[in-house]
Amino acid sequence: MFRIGTGFDVHAFKAGNSVKLCGVKIPFHRSLAGHSDADVALHALTDAILGALALGDIGLHFPDSDMKWKEADSAIFLNWSMEQVKKRNLELSNIDLTIICEKPKISIYREQMKQNLSKLCPLEYDKINVKATTTERLGFTGREEGIASICSILLHETD
Repeated sequence: MFRIGTGFDVHAFKAGNSVKLCGVKIPFHRSLAGHSDADVALHALTDAILGALALGDIGLHFPDSDMKWKEADSAIFLNWSMEQVKKRNLELSNIDLTIICEKPKISIYREQMKQNLSKLCPLEYDKINVKATTTERLGFTGREEGIASICSILLHETD
């Protein structure tokens, strides 16, 4: 059995000095606004996993109305979703993650992001793809108002 999931997330910029993407802190002249740490990439990945499991979305399980999750590390959300995968005798087959922004440029952090995802999931490094794109200066990401991320994953039954 295979199950496919897609996740999407977006966060606006706020005053700050770094953004966190895939659990990697990237120096930048702004930060991302959110109830948790606003790691837009981990949120999209978590939603993709929850989608494949038909378990709703990140907001259902970790609502921004609950102060317990205020400034929480998004790895907590991902870890919980991976526990749900294991409980159902499934494994993550691959991750295809796209970060959508004009800035910051993430190419120099890509390998570090993949390594971190490999540890968090856990999943072999060569089954993880992290890429970035712009919107050619169109829309809110093009106006450098925030960052979006979309992620697709595949789950399969364990042996």
